[in-house]
Amino acid sequence: MKYLANVTTIRLITDKCVGCGKCADVCPHGVFVVEGGKAAITDRDKCMECGACATNCEFGAIEVESGVGCAAAIINSIIYGGEPSCDCTGSSGCCG
Repeated sequence: MKYLANVTTIRLITDKCVGCGKCADVCPHGVFVVEGGKAAITDRDKCMECGACATNCEFGAIEVESGVGCAAAIINSIIYGGEPSCDCTGSSGCCG
């Protein structure tokens, strides 16, 4: 499943990654793989920003703002109607 394109807040800091694979194990959408001893993001647009990867990374190699970006956009569109939008024109910086 993919969400909105290019709005997720997920960030992988490869310098901190030790390749343990916990991120790949806990991600419900298969956003991560471990290749060459480091984690890699396969497809940012699959991220639903649940935060499981960041919570389980003991090395601080993953940052994600749970509940913002595409997840919040989809929820707000359901509540208030209209098309999902992360409102990148605002000061929230949700798109990076």
